Amino acid sequence: MGSIIKNEENVAMRLNYTVDNDDFTRAGEASSKIKQMLKQLAIDANIVRRVAIATYEAEINLVIHSNGGTIEVFIKQDCIELYVEDNGPGIKDVSLAMTKGFSTATAVAREMGFGAGMGLPNMEKVSDTFEIESEVGVGTRIKMVVFYNTK
Repeated sequence: MGSIIKNEENVAMRLNYTVDNDDFTRAGEASSKIKQMLKQLAIDANIVRRVAIATYEAEINLVIHSNGGTIEVFIKQDCIELYVEDNGPGIKDVSLAMTKGFSTATAVAREMGFGAGMGLPNMEKVSDTFEIESEVGVGTRIKMVVFYNTK
């Protein structure tokens, strides 16, 4: 893994969140805080909605499928860059995982209403740029970019 590089140029604000695996009681906390911050910055409501969806889906995937990970947000003048990185187990078949409805969620996660197999497809749908790389036994990295202020 290593093709996703963080572009730290012209970052006006950086937000970092750690997400623990199997912590369903706090699932959604990071995405909620990101949404609140973007609203405080008077970012357009449609952009806030798209970023909130992307970060919520990423956060839930970290809780359900990983051994924990991080969400890092770079707020820039023309875009919001989201970097999600987890600590294993990795995705065996990324193309299959990108298929709507495909899920490897546990029965426990499904009983709680999670694991419908829409996380990755929804992240890609609301992002202007979406990149994913994964290595079995190592982990998964995702970069999402949502542009705004484009004139």
